[in-house]
Amino acid sequence: MTETDRTDSYSTSQKRSDALWEKIRTDPSGLRMLTGDRPTGALHIGHYFGSLRNRVRLQDAGVESWVIVADYQVITDREILGDIQGSVRELLTDYLAAGIDPERSTIFTHSAVPALNQLMLPFLSLVTQPELERNPTVKAELQAAGKTAMGGLMLTYPVHQAADILFCHGNLVPVGKDQLPHIEQTRVIARRFNERYADGEAYFPEPDALLSEAPTILGLDGSAKMSKSLGNTVMLRMSPEETLKKIKKAKTDSERLITYDPENRLEVANLLMLSSLCSDRTPEEIAEEIGDKGAGTLKIMTAELINEHLAPLRARRAELEKDPGYLFSVLRAGNERANAVADETLAHVREVMGMVY
Repeated sequence: MTETDRTDSYSTSQKRSDALWEKIRTDPSGLRMLTGDRPTGALHIGHYFGSLRNRVRLQDAGVESWVIVADYQVITDREILGDIQGSVRELLTDYLAAGIDPERSTIFTHSAVPALNQLMLPFLSLVTQPELERNPTVKAELQAAGKTAMGGLMLTYPVHQAADILFCHGNLVPVGKDQLPHIEQTRVIARRFNERYADGEAYFPEPDALLSEAPTILGLDGSAKMSKSLGNTVMLRMSPEETLKKIKKAKTDSERLITYDPENRLEVANLLMLSSLCSDRTPEEIAEEIGDKGAGTLKIMTAELINEHLAPLRARRAELEKDPGYLFSVLRAGNERANAVADETLAHVREVMGMVY
């Protein structure tokens, strides 16, 4: 795909996304969202402001919500798995503390829904090796993992994601710009399945990407997105004291006058954006208030605003941590609902493929 093609594709996706946001605001009926995370432990404020808060917003707007804990995808690029069950527990705790409601959102895991994973077999028949190898997101994941040889699960990662989305007939997937190739691959798989196996019936929807309206949150070192592996995060579970300590170490610059200049003062702008996300003020208004009081004042204000904003979430999190049994009961209930839907979908797939005996 040329640069012009990518630009045109993004423009088309943006238009569809804008139309989706308008539908969500006016009439969310018929929308079914699939979203989720790999369980690699507790979440940080980059996750919260970048996606988690938006998921709660969509849930509260009336969008049917499915949230996958993608435990099988932990093994796409990791040879040492660590405590997956503990990571799932931490993820669940953050989900519920942030406001994902198990009465309105179905939370489930890959490994507990066999029919979902079985969909990968017919889906793999619909894609070619060159198509998978060209996926820029897969290449980026491989590079981020520090690997040179691509494993089979990494290569077929977009197909697994297609199974995640399509098993429940998801038609809305909140993503960042870098995940658009995965959504396009899912659209292709849905279209080809319908044409090849379902006699043109639109059994699987061609899902649309709902592009995030949230800004990218940089790590406190200013060099990349927030990442637990880089240690440049503020975790949702941190205490106010730990948060202040972390923010005080954030990279800024030597200029005393605080201004909001995302192009030339990236690290300062990032702290101002965090302050803005936690308050009802714009980054420019906060910068004007601080004026020539310097980065130290900015850091203290940012920490105070984060702590104030996250106080209810952290209180709820502390309560949830006392009852891990409840957390896993939520997951079991979600797995039961997901299995019922996945079994029905797989049964229909086998029927249209002539594989019911």
